[in-house]
Amino acid sequence: MTIIDAHSHLWLKQNTMIDGKRILSLKNGRSIFFDEEVQMLPPWLIDGVNSAEVFLSNMDYAQVGGAVVVQELIDGNQNVYLTEVQQANPDRFFCMGMAWNLDEAKAVHAAGLKGIAFPGHRMKESLLDLMPVFKYMEEQHMVLSMCLGEEEKQIGEMREVIQECPHLQVAIGHFGMVTTPIFKSQIMLAREGEHVMVESGGITWLFNAEFYPYPSAIRSIKQAAEWVGMDRLMWGSDYPRTITAITYKMSYDFITKSAELTEEDKTRFLGKNAESFYGFKNLPKLPYIKNMSE
Repeated sequence: MTIIDAHSHLWLKQNTMIDGKRILSLKNGRSIFFDEEVQMLPPWLIDGVNSAEVFLSNMDYAQVGGAVVVQELIDGNQNVYLTEVQQANPDRFFCMGMAWNLDEAKAVHAAGLKGIAFPGHRMKESLLDLMPVFKYMEEQHMVLSMCLGEEEKQIGEMREVIQECPHLQVAIGHFGMVTTPIFKSQIMLAREGEHVMVESGGITWLFNAEFYPYPSAIRSIKQAAEWVGMDRLMWGSDYPRTITAITYKMSYDFITKSAELTEEDKTRFLGKNAESFYGFKNLPKLPYIKNMSE
């Protein structure tokens, strides 16, 4: 089975401010997060660096062929680093830039990054203010990654963007904020356009209180498939933040072990849909390596 992670993060160092509050990498996987010390990474990442090399090791171990790397305000702008990652690993990564106006979007495209990620859930301005950027992305065949907030107003704005840019490839993140009242509204965006998908980045975080093997997450995947079809859904891990609670492989193997999804459903959700949508080619065939403890 081809496995592709449609929602992950990489950074060299977190060092930014949002609404006057600090986000800053510390030692031993910890960060200052909105002025509070939290375990941002596994404790063995002692230098606070969330590198492509460590991620590739996790991917190889978990037999994940490729990964889409998105960006978030809380990690700071990682355009320079992700440009290097994309150039060094063109077959394994699909890296997204960050941009807030047309000039910045053009710079992202010129750097060779393949899309732009917007943490819409942290935005105060209207998505419609970014319409020139979305139009440019449509013209340049760039992919838009969009994580939305919990307001129907913003979901309506995203619906308008999809209608105005019918050829723009759009990936709605965080599985439509599945544990909130706007879950269906976000998922139904996949019915608004031919090139709109939904990825499940953060689904294990959203169901963290239930924990592994996340039976409610499985039910939500089935529900979303009933609404828009399994061919519009993709798996995402939200690596590395989610692997402070579970291993990277556990972020998807609860799906492979489920008896509630068909093998075809699993194949589509875990990789086939993303392979087609993002255009991954030349993915490696990764063998299963037996654990010493087995």
